[in-house]
Amino acid sequence: MRTLNLGILAHVDAGKTSLTERLLHTAGVIEEIGTVDDGNTSTDTLELERQRGITIKSAVVSFDIDDVTVNLIDTPGHPDFIAEVERALSVLDGAVLVISAVEAVQAQTRVLMRTLQRLRIPTLFFVNKIDRTGAQGERTLRDITGRLTRAAIAMGTAHEVGTPETVFAPYGPDDTHFTEALTDLLAENDDAFLAACVDDRTTVPYSGLRQVLAVQTRQALVHPVFFGSAATGAGVDALTAGIRELLPSSEGDADGPVSGTVFKVERGPAGEKIAYVRMFSGSVHTRQRLRFGRDGEAKVTAIGAFERGTAVERPSVAAGQIGTVRGLGEIQVGDVIGEPRKGAPPRRQFAPPTLETVVVPHCPSDSGSLHVALSQLAEQDPLINLRQDGTRQEVSVSLYGEVQKEVIQATLASEFGLVVSFRETTPICIERPAGTGAAVEYIGKDPNPFLATVGLRVEPAPVGSGVAFRLQVELGSMPYSLIKAVEDTVRETLGQGMRGWQVTDCTVTMTHSGYWARQSHSHGTFDKSMSSTAGDFRNLTPLVLMSALRQAGTTVHEPMHRFRLEVPADAFGVVLPVLGRLRAVPHTQSVHGASYLLEGDIPAASVHRLAQQLPTLTSGEGVMESVFDHYRPVVAEIPSRTRTDNDPLDRKGYLLRVVRRVAGQESTG
Repeated sequence: MRTLNLGILAHVDAGKTSLTERLLHTAGVIEEIGTVDDGNTSTDTLELERQRGITIKSAVVSFDIDDVTVNLIDTPGHPDFIAEVERALSVLDGAVLVISAVEAVQAQTRVLMRTLQRLRIPTLFFVNKIDRTGAQGERTLRDITGRLTRAAIAMGTAHEVGTPETVFAPYGPDDTHFTEALTDLLAENDDAFLAACVDDRTTVPYSGLRQVLAVQTRQALVHPVFFGSAATGAGVDALTAGIRELLPSSEGDADGPVSGTVFKVERGPAGEKIAYVRMFSGSVHTRQRLRFGRDGEAKVTAIGAFERGTAVERPSVAAGQIGTVRGLGEIQVGDVIGEPRKGAPPRRQFAPPTLETVVVPHCPSDSGSLHVALSQLAEQDPLINLRQDGTRQEVSVSLYGEVQKEVIQATLASEFGLVVSFRETTPICIERPAGTGAAVEYIGKDPNPFLATVGLRVEPAPVGSGVAFRLQVELGSMPYSLIKAVEDTVRETLGQGMRGWQVTDCTVTMTHSGYWARQSHSHGTFDKSMSSTAGDFRNLTPLVLMSALRQAGTTVHEPMHRFRLEVPADAFGVVLPVLGRLRAVPHTQSVHGASYLLEGDIPAASVHRLAQQLPTLTSGEGVMESVFDHYRPVVAEIPSRTRTDNDPLDRKGYLLRVVRRVAGQESTG
């Protein structure tokens, strides 16, 4: 049996979970098809998912199509849970992007397709809900080719669209308009194929066309489009055949070195961690000691492999498969199992969260329990970025949107028995250096109390480049472990700049270095008071870096979303001043029949307020799409973020805390 790890992706409410149910039913895995409205689908297993009717966590199910075992990952469609989608993308062999025939291409559809194209993940389209009133198959196909990709081709035609009697008729060798369009599309990507068709198109038989189509689909060059209805089953058989024929099966050497990726972590009934792993090479067996992450190692206690539905206990999981692994107590989402995979995509595919809020327990005595509970939620979703303010005794989390906040609140209540509220949601800004700054502190010279010399220069770097660390000192000027301690501490310290926000798009250069080599008394005992350690460099680096950053200065930038707003013509004059009050900047506007289409930028902090006001402003007819686009300098009141306890800007307080920490370590040692 071949294995295909398949993702089902869509904008929220396009019907991907319903399609998953239909595929499982068609394959004989389930006897009855569950519905989102009834809360009895196979993949929405969380009580909160059943109550709200949306997918919150990615779920894995398995079914067979002839000689292919499909591990299907049903992902969330709501943009607030894009982090779940991001983690799933790293383990996929192929994808089905579901689009509603009623709403056509939507904001999240475009975001997903851009990412699938960037990662070159082979993708089929399934235009769903062709049985619904208002469905328009041809318009949706034009939307796909106009807004997503020109390299899309319909694999058949839908009849009786918009009625329960709708059917999908796949094209065949006698449909000349299809074979000609397919030939032209395939020829754009294959010079040899083009040459074979130049003289006589009939020289390539229909079976040959299908073979080339399969090759180019697996290379993510062409994207076949199927039409159907997950509710009635129309078109699902054709889609199933397309999945088997056109998408690639997983590759990997089961006898090679162990290499896998953890894309999901949950806890079992006894609180134990369960890691969902996609294996790319080698095999993992029960009772095997396994390396993971940066320096983790533990013994595997149990393994599950997905077969005809859910995970079944098995002695091993091999290359190409997805399995559950228990016993890895310190495992985290995104960890690499064994050896890193060559050519693995970067972990960051989508924009990070742009909002944050403070979580407030109803009972102040629950503060400790709240931190423990949020820490467990952060195991499953590290991007909530749990942040503790010891001074104010507050805890904050990062968010993609208001729905995610509601889900966190409901999860804390149902799973941990904690009643919480939230402060006002605020944007997560960033800081960028305004100029160049430098600082240095020498070993043995006041006011430096540490056995280390560190000099750093901070300067601006191109937008989007992140943080780069460079050496102006000789690599052999001191042990590499000490240089690495400086680099790691630089990256950690830049988590909060002059105004408390993360500093990015900068280059930090180490300009000075110095240390005292390991020294001993005459009787041979090591005296750390006379010898530099990595701790000296970790403690000094924040002071030097913040001095350099203070000299350079920073500018605060706020997150901006690109919006697309369609409103009735008679509401345009009402909407425009509201956009101004929300600090939105329209860039283009055009008339489309009886509607106005506006595109522009809006602060992330204003997106939710605009979405709330739009129905009233447009009598329920306005449609808005928005997605994070960039950061811009704050021109109004510059926001500051509460700084953490270990703040190197307060030199005296920082040094006092270092002394206390070192004294505590020595007393416990």
